[in-house]
Amino acid sequence: MSNHLVVTAMGADRPGIVSKFARLASECDCDIVDSRMALFGNEFTLIMMLSGSWPSITKMESTLPSLSVELELMTVMKRTAKHTPKNYISRLEVNFSGFDQRGTMKKITQFLADRSLDLGAVKSHAEEDDTGEPTQNISLTINVPEKVDLEKLEVSIHELAKELSLECTLEHMQGIDS
Repeated sequence: MSNHLVVTAMGADRPGIVSKFARLASECDCDIVDSRMALFGNEFTLIMMLSGSWPSITKMESTLPSLSVELELMTVMKRTAKHTPKNYISRLEVNFSGFDQRGTMKKITQFLADRSLDLGAVKSHAEEDDTGEPTQNISLTINVPEKVDLEKLEVSIHELAKELSLECTLEHMQGIDS
């Protein structure tokens, strides 16, 4: 039976960070099951899910703090279980774009929470367009449970976009394996 550990790390970006994490995972006899990396400003961020035997996970937990000090990273670890997929009737990819306004993400995520919708992924980016105007792009993957009327949901999402003065595209994704 495989056990799982989620590791998050954040610190100044520099070459070799991912390589050192991968080497440590290998040395601890852990497998990297999933990982995400991104830069926010000058900060490198990493989220990684590892699997292995309990002794391997324990070795990772005891060895990672010294690597964190060496790399000057803040790290957090948490034991977890393998993800159990839920039964969804659909998965939607929704993209909002338009003028950047404070509170947009709050309103969109509240809309989803009010309908008990599961967010599979969120990506948000703000920048200036060619004229210097602030713009935003928000991409969401929404897992839609059986109890939700998909057509009504799509209409509601477009109404929300209109209320927020944003453009909205919606696409059904194939393969619902949350």
